[in-house]
Amino acid sequence: NLLWKHNSTTLFGPIFLTLLLVEMAADPVSTSSNASTNNDGILIGDKVYSEVYLAIDNSLVPEEKLSPTPSMLDGLDLNTETDLRILGCELIQSAGILLKLPQVAMATGQVLFHRFFYSKSFVKHSFEIVAMACVNLASKIEEAPRRIRDVINVFHHLRQMRGKKGASSLILDQNYINTKNQVIKAERRVLKELGFCVHVKHPHKIIVMYLQVLECEKNQTLVQTAWNYMNDCLRTNVFVRFQAETIACACIYLAARALQMPLPSRPHWYLLFGATEEEIREICITTLKLYTRKKPNYDHLEKEVDRRKMFLAEAKLKAKGLNADGTPALSTLGGFSPASKPCSPAVVPVEDKSPKPQALKPVKKEPDNRAQVSKSPHNGLRKESKIGRNSSGSRSRTRSRSRSRSPRRQ
Repeated sequence: NLLWKHNSTTLFGPIFLTLLLVEMAADPVSTSSNASTNNDGILIGDKVYSEVYLAIDNSLVPEEKLSPTPSMLDGLDLNTETDLRILGCELIQSAGILLKLPQVAMATGQVLFHRFFYSKSFVKHSFEIVAMACVNLASKIEEAPRRIRDVINVFHHLRQMRGKKGASSLILDQNYINTKNQVIKAERRVLKELGFCVHVKHPHKIIVMYLQVLECEKNQTLVQTAWNYMNDCLRTNVFVRFQAETIACACIYLAARALQMPLPSRPHWYLLFGATEEEIREICITTLKLYTRKKPNYDHLEKEVDRRKMFLAEAKLKAKGLNADGTPALSTLGGFSPASKPCSPAVVPVEDKSPKPQALKPVKKEPDNRAQVSKSPHNGLRKESKIGRNSSGSRSRTRSRSRSRSPRRQ
């Protein structure tokens, strides 16, 4: 009654909170939530369910998974895999420019591309199809969706430009339908492998915010140079290894060194934002190595991937006891060997009993004037084929028939 009689809100809050705490202390089981968590999972009722943890920190790849990668386990060396990652990110960037996507969407697509191929192999999945799927998925995530037909058409145009062929429109045939289905399946596979955790934290705004703290935001050259370094970092794996704040500090550090602009060093300015000197050095070295690499050759990389695919296919067939053409291997047929086994001297070889081709007598051909019996009987009866009506055999037959019939006529 005291709660309802008093109109003062200052009294209602403390009294209600006190009564609630007393009730929870008296019956803690009934007031507790039905779903509680433990180390094994989530307890709902009497059953324990596995827990799914989705966070931005969970998107970073652990150090133990960086090497060996699934592609390296399938036989690709680190240099080839790095070239494939660079080429895939360049395709995503070029396609995004032609599709007029915002830079944030292109950056998201490249980060998703890197994350996917740390769980799957370049040998088992076409990097061009996965790049199309990442562009399509990133356009939806950043709220700038594009049609799959436009994405395929842009990649078709890039393929023609790479091969220095004349530009031709995409034909909507069965090949286009197959490519579209492959892109849709690849998009679902990317979502499945990433656990639907596709959020990407980009350092664009963080760079501007840190430069404001350093009172350098009015220097547009510094801001643009830092953004350029950050966009180039997307081709490397730093976005799946370090936090966005650390990458922003590294890009500002590189831009200031390139423009020869002094920044506070006693203490170092990046310590204020939680970055360490080792992380800054690692990101800078990885980014600068990108400029010293040769441009990846698409045809060479495609041939290398196809070679590894054939090697894996042959290894699978060999494990199943099959040859490369799918026929069963001879080693699995109970020790059967096509080669002739050595025999004892008492046994005459089979080859000696077989007639020699020199001992065969030539077969004489019958003259053409004789009657030839046809090999295929008609209705179970053999027919005699007459070669000529004027032959002597036919005349002798007619004379014998006339002599046998003459006594009957008398």
